[in-house]
Amino acid sequence: MTRKYFGTDGIRGKVGVAPITPDFVLKLGWAAGRVLARHCHGSRTRNLVIIGKDTRISGYMIESALEAGLVAAGLDVSLLGPMPTPAVAYLTRTFHAAAGIVISASHNPYDDNGIKFFSSRGTKLPDELEREIEAELDKPMQTCDSSGLGKVTRMTDAEGRYIEYCKSTFPADSNLDGLRVVVDCAHGATYKVAPAVFSELGASVIELGVEPDGFNINRDAGSTCPEALARAVLEHRADLGVALDGDGDRLICVDDSGALVDGDELLFIIAAEQQRVTGACGGVVGTLMSNLGMEVALRELGIPFARARVGDRYVLEMMDEKGWRLGGESSGHIICRDVTTTGDGIVSALKVLAAISASGQSLRALRSRVTKFPQTMINVRVARRTDIGGNPAIGDAVRAVEQALGDRGRVLLRPSGTEPVIRVMVEGHDAAQVEQHARALADVVRSAAA
Repeated sequence: MTRKYFGTDGIRGKVGVAPITPDFVLKLGWAAGRVLARHCHGSRTRNLVIIGKDTRISGYMIESALEAGLVAAGLDVSLLGPMPTPAVAYLTRTFHAAAGIVISASHNPYDDNGIKFFSSRGTKLPDELEREIEAELDKPMQTCDSSGLGKVTRMTDAEGRYIEYCKSTFPADSNLDGLRVVVDCAHGATYKVAPAVFSELGASVIELGVEPDGFNINRDAGSTCPEALARAVLEHRADLGVALDGDGDRLICVDDSGALVDGDELLFIIAAEQQRVTGACGGVVGTLMSNLGMEVALRELGIPFARARVGDRYVLEMMDEKGWRLGGESSGHIICRDVTTTGDGIVSALKVLAAISASGQSLRALRSRVTKFPQTMINVRVARRTDIGGNPAIGDAVRAVEQALGDRGRVLLRPSGTEPVIRVMVEGHDAAQVEQHARALADVVRSAAA
């Protein structure tokens, strides 16, 4: 059964346009409640769903509709208010709840929103349960008898619980005393908890993006727009800057020179520190978009590396398949399975800060161990669906470029999952050669798709 509403990261779209409408979200809450109630029966999970959200104005509307639907299906609800996505996953686990729900569109603009589910283990909801929920959505909505309706409470100490959890992932014999850190919360879900975590561990914190008004989430701030962070690091002569996205599951850093440090470099720093401390990192999962320079740097440390499809769901699947505890994307979505079950920007930042503290080196010095390969990406708009693998002209062109690059580069062609675009990526040692090959390949793809 093909999923009608659920994508790779829940249900997401423009507010007021189906499916992000109050009537649909009400029905979704009821359908999810029916499915979760069935799975709770006879299990050790509680008849409880935990709901958190980011700072978008539409969060109030969606929260109320979800709450009503779940209660109508007989489930209890605990409301967290604005809380990071990974905090919802953590609290769902610790309360043995049937599920956790996050109302967020992550790094998207404020007029988008979405609904993302976590299982009782704090992981993405299994495909089977998503399909069951979609099947319930096709049925008429029926409210429980009054005696079976759920109840709603508000978790007043959620922030404190999550702050203490984050701090617990930092080495007990270390601290951040003397470190000057700029923290950009994107006017999003981490605006209270992130500055508290870093300052309580001893850092001197300069706060950015901590004045949400419902409309400014991710606007000229956070991990998708780190320019303001770079300026602040230089202005305040900080040791580094930390930028989170709207729901707090991604991390991008800036070193003391104002240079961007992306997810690939941060993933390497965390892996190298694990290797140093434990003697064995196990392995690292990246994606098809991970920079070849990171793979080479990991190889030099003897750390295995594998590439998953783009998307944290696929990274996590491959991590589980291989039994590895570390993975992530260039965008800064890093999963540290030794301490958490999903991407967590604050926890990932603490892993990087722990490496800085233990080594006595700056972020700039640690990231210098990765020599990133020049990478050119060209989005080719297509009028019709094109079979990339089955087109002889495209195949011949790709093989020719791969032969020219040898083992010092790579080629990736993939269709976008959200728009009529084929992404053409070429990576190699020589920037001019990479761009030339990328443009030539893009021309071939454009002609083949015409």
